[in-house]
Amino acid sequence: QVQLVESGGGLVQPGGSLRLSCAASGFTFSNTFSNYRMSWYRQAPGRERELVAFITNAGGTTNYGDSVKGRFTISRDNAKNTVCLQMNNLKPEDTAVYSCNANRMGILRSSYWGQGTQVTVSS
Repeated sequence: QVQLVESGGGLVQPGGSLRLSCAASGFTFSNTFSNYRMSWYRQAPGRERELVAFITNAGGTTNYGDSVKGRFTISRDNAKNTVCLQMNNLKPEDTAVYSCNANRMGILRSSYWGQGTQVTVSS
């Protein structure tokens, strides 16, 4: 069973930076970290969950939500089974619970979620 554990959240002032990490485990020889597209989502109180960013299996393609473009960067290390989200120039509206998602398409379609980490941007 694939497990995802996020870390790096916390309280930061507007304009500050945080780096979130998601450590993935539970893979097998036929089901590896590189089989999964990795994404970060966030959900603020009273709002629907939104996609923040995703990165494809080999890391060749990234995509970002309009509200974070130019400020956030997603990256992955397939050797370490980790995906990170570097968040710069944070704004109060970035306050949310950030969750990591692993998604595999095709015949062995599967999706896993982490428990989330709280990010609060406030002065």
